Order: sequence, then C-alpha cells, then structure tokens
Amino acid sequence: MLTIWGRRNSLNVQKVMWAVGEIGLPYERQDIGGTFGGADTEYEQLNPNRLIPTIDDNGTVIWESNAIVRYLAARYDAGGLWPEDPVQRAGADQWMDWMQTTLMSALTTVFVGMTWTASEERDIAAMNEASEKMGVFFGRLDNHLADRVFLAGDTLTMGDIPLGTACYRYFSLDINRPQLPHLNEWYERLAAREAYQKHVMIPFGSSLSEWQALEQAGKDK
Repeated sequence: MLTIWGRRNSLNVQKVMWAVGEIGLPYERQDIGGTFGGADTEYEQLNPNRLIPTIDDNGTVIWESNAIVRYLAARYDAGGLWPEDPVQRAGADQWMDWMQTTLMSALTTVFVGMTWTASEERDIAAMNEASEKMGVFFGRLDNHLADRVFLAGDTLTMGDIPLGTACYRYFSLDINRPQLPHLNEWYERLAAREAYQKHVMIPFGSSLSEWQALEQAGKDK
C-alpha cells in the first residue's frame, strides 16, 4: 500500500495526490504539517527535512514533491504521465523545474501574504511586485501553450501536474491578471478532469482565519 504523508490543502501534497488520482493507485494519506504538526516527531526518520510530502511505497521512501511525481509516473504509468519519448519527457521535465525555480517564489509571496498573514502584517508592496511577476511568468506559459493541448504535447503528462496545481491557486487569488487565453483553455481542460477536481480544486482559504478554520475542519474529520 502506498502511504502519503501531508495535509491535503498543501500545494506540494496536491501534486502527488493528483498524480495518484490520475494513475488510480490505492493509497492511504496521513495528515501532517501546518497546524496538524507532527513533522518534528518520528516523521523526521522518513524525511530529514521535516517537510511534506513524503511517500512510502512498500518500503521505498521518497520526498520532494516533483521527485515523487516523477517516480510514480515512471513506475506506474510509463507511456502515460511518464513520456517514453526522451524528447517529450525532457519537455515535461523542464516545466516541472521551471515551476520550482522561476514561478514558485512569486506565487508563494502572494499566496502566503493573502492566506497565511494577518492583513495588518502584509507587505503589500512585495505582494504587488510578485503579482506582476506572476503575470509575466504565466505569460510565458501562455505563449508555450499557443500550439499545444498540454505542456508536453497532446496528452497530459507529469509536466502538467506542478504547474496545473499552481494554476488553480493563481486563478483563485483576488489579484489582477493579464489576458492569457491559451492558459485559460489549458486550465479549463485540467478543471474537467476528475482527479484534478478531487485533489486540487479544494478550498484553501482566502484569509488567515479561513485557512486555520479549514485545517481545523480537516482535523475534526
């Protein structure tokens, strides 16, 4: 049985859950991190960084969300989420890495400011600057999608998962966004997928109080 550690409203956990949903793998998930705590317990023996997610696949322990997505795709969905053509696979890989190295800093600044930070403590200037950067970055993705159905071709691959997860938050945040028609169409294709709806399109809260309430609701389940 595949075991996944991490709270379901974490972006990085959602990447893994979406991949698992697309593949149709049986799993059990353990809430950890955020207000759930637990990262400084025996969990550290699994992941020395004490971050989420981590998986245990019948004794194979892996952490770092993109590495987990790659592993699951390669092991359980070769020819699907894992492109067998090395050129197509490199195309998927580059966008997975681009999400981490280029987009994520700006998205985190805005997201944390709007959901984890009390209004009187927000750095509005930094959030506005990061929001503008996101518009530029997503504009590059929009250009890439002008002649593609998905990021690495005509079918969904692992390359769509990190950015697709981030895209839900981008479109959910109360910010100004440029006109990005190709990105919108790609997002609509993702939003029509059952696994995306189940594991990504879930409430994450629009304020600190809402975030805490949602996590508490998760604890009470």
